[in-house]
Amino acid sequence: MLGDLPYRQDLSRCSGVAGGAAFEQALAAAGEGLAALRRAHDDGSLPLLRLPESQGDLAMIEARAEHHREHADDVVVLGTGGSSLGGQALYALADSGFGPSGDSPRLHFLDNIDPHTFDHLFRSLDLARTDFLAISKSGGTAETLLQFLVCLEALADRVGRENAGPHVTVIAEPGANPLRALAGSWGFTVIDHDPGIGGRYAALTPVGLLPAVIAGLDPAALREGAHQVLHRTLNARTPGASDPALGAALNVATGRSAVLMAYADRLLPFTLWFRQLWAESLGKDGKGTLPVPATGAVDQHSQLQLYLDGPDDKLFTVVTAESAGRGRIVPPALVEDERLEWLAGRSMGDLLDAEARATVETLAARGRPVRQLLLERIDETALGALMMHFMLETILAAHLLAVDPFDQPAVEQGKVLARDYLRAMDRR
Repeated sequence: MLGDLPYRQDLSRCSGVAGGAAFEQALAAAGEGLAALRRAHDDGSLPLLRLPESQGDLAMIEARAEHHREHADDVVVLGTGGSSLGGQALYALADSGFGPSGDSPRLHFLDNIDPHTFDHLFRSLDLARTDFLAISKSGGTAETLLQFLVCLEALADRVGRENAGPHVTVIAEPGANPLRALAGSWGFTVIDHDPGIGGRYAALTPVGLLPAVIAGLDPAALREGAHQVLHRTLNARTPGASDPALGAALNVATGRSAVLMAYADRLLPFTLWFRQLWAESLGKDGKGTLPVPATGAVDQHSQLQLYLDGPDDKLFTVVTAESAGRGRIVPPALVEDERLEWLAGRSMGDLLDAEARATVETLAARGRPVRQLLLERIDETALGALMMHFMLETILAAHLLAVDPFDQPAVEQGKVLARDYLRAMDRR
């Protein structure tokens, strides 16, 4: 472990920003945000902050996950935004795109409403051996309800409505909402979505943990990683002793687009989770910065030219895990072309490590501010820690920007218009 956390944050290549007056002012102001976090933890007014130390719901999650593991070959997760992205980020630890190891079901996260995708879904899966998780905090998300109703029809056609119950779990907040009403009508198991934890902050609740445990991941380790970061932040004597506070001050002081570039395929869904968290929490009242997900080494061939030679308006966070010496090795006997001599005896991890270091150094040499988050390994503890880091960094950045990190008022108008357009179809 790097120090007392599963990662180490390095701001040494941000000296042009981190040593400036704007940064020092933002970091000092972050102290008030840390004090607010401590009060919210102590009085329980922000349930997210009590979650990492909680163990009470893990037995329930594991029991329901075991039901789906025994019952299904495939599990379809229905939801959008925060109801899906956190689960996808966690699931990537178990499945790199070729199916999970062992006897775990394969999970399919359907977070859009493209009819072509659902046509292929129903042609590809045996619905008699397929289960569904329907997730919506409000229980009234239009996309999720449409997805769910379409899937219920297909499931009932295959197994009969009377036999559909064991195939479905619903997660929604308590109350009289449409998703819970459907669950009651069909006899589905319902798990409560904590009303005090918004969807984009819910990755470490049953919203993300149920899919993760179905895939064979350890929920206690995920929460332990989150607890390590939260504990250190709540006990930081100064803002400079808190990694999330340092990150929030750095972002707010620069006002730059926030590029999160992870050198691991397993972290690509994590960067997409971050994109929603940052954009929806901070983009208010003319404030906020653009979050940009990126993957190394892929985006060295698609974005790096812009990053190096385009506008100097981005703050880079590069996430790496120790990869040198890992993976298959190029046999020297196969390197017949002397121009490839430098690859002989090298592993795939060697090249990934070299390219990550080269990207960091090249960006820094161009005067671009680069923050590094260095991991020893990518596992449940590390990912839980990264998620809590960015949730706290986002909340603290919102404090510095004087915006509410937990609402999303601007998107509501679009939801109203979409419903109006559907109703107008009948009149046409």
